[in-house]
Amino acid sequence: MKINDIIAVLEKGIPIKLAQSWDNVGLLIGDGTADVKKVLVTIDITKLVLDEAVATGANLILSYHPTIWNPLKTVTPDGPGSIVYELIRNNIAVYSMHTAFDAVAGGVNDCLAQMIGIKNPKPIGDWVQSPAMPSYKIVVFVPEKEYYKVASAMWDAGAGHIGNYDRCGFELAGTGTFRPLAGSNPVIGSQGKQEYVEEVRFETIVTQSALAGVIEALRASHPYEEPAFDVISLSNADRFGLGRMGELAKAASLDDIVLQIKKATGAKAVGIVGPAKRKIKTAAVCAGSCGAILNLVIAGGVELYVTGELKHHQAVAAREAGITCLCLSHSVSERFALVKIVQLLQKSLTDVKITQSKKDSDPFVWKEI
Repeated sequence: MKINDIIAVLEKGIPIKLAQSWDNVGLLIGDGTADVKKVLVTIDITKLVLDEAVATGANLILSYHPTIWNPLKTVTPDGPGSIVYELIRNNIAVYSMHTAFDAVAGGVNDCLAQMIGIKNPKPIGDWVQSPAMPSYKIVVFVPEKEYYKVASAMWDAGAGHIGNYDRCGFELAGTGTFRPLAGSNPVIGSQGKQEYVEEVRFETIVTQSALAGVIEALRASHPYEEPAFDVISLSNADRFGLGRMGELAKAASLDDIVLQIKKATGAKAVGIVGPAKRKIKTAAVCAGSCGAILNLVIAGGVELYVTGELKHHQAVAAREAGITCLCLSHSVSERFALVKIVQLLQKSLTDVKITQSKKDSDPFVWKEI
């Protein structure tokens, strides 16, 4: 199996287009046409994780965080690009999904929301376009006898695809009216005379990439000299963004929620901002470093915000707003969700071994003083 085959499966479940514009995602190192032996899934690519990949024979690493973030001026064994150097030297490819995995339904933030019991969680902000290509509804009016010929030509040109269905459309019978003027060459009727024709209003869906070809097929197959048709842009109702917010399915004490977090993530410690003893009915979550959307969380009026980390001034703002924040440590708020990626690939790939790194860990060691 090729690396590109693995990526195709992964991007079907985690569309890379959901990543933030500032992010560095996708195939960062390697040749997509190379064969895959084993796949290692990790949050970060450290020296220990790299050694693990070499020892286990993994030649593709799926890293949540991009291994190339800031621009590299050199890629040498002892410079800032040393990990990249060793990955290339050992012929190990790297693919990163980062904020695409944050935004996708069922990704990191939905896992966090589920963990603390938010029902029907909604994204908070940093919106991104739907991964689906922009689509249009095209409406054309065709004489009844020619309807199927025109519809088939449009379908064959790429219209009418919805999910796992094709040749999708809608038809409605009616009466079309027109009067040919001087210089016209009407198929039906004659110049200067009002005409009434039994027609079918045919509607179908078309993606942006197929639109020009479908219109060309419409014109070529339509019997009229000047076919009447409309192209209507469709807005996608799905909204994708970072974080999740909503009501808890059942009100819970902060202590109970902390226990749920410990059980799900294995967190050894948690930083608390704001009231430490309260009943929680509404909450927000955002994995990693999500202080940038804190104002939206405050505006949402929730009682609890679970995240990876906050800067000092953000923590002060949250406390002043009366919100309790739980900071789990950046990667602790993310790592527990990697099993979703492993399961996604194992479900579709039977001839490639997928494993989660045993050497990937939180860089912080929490110690009582």
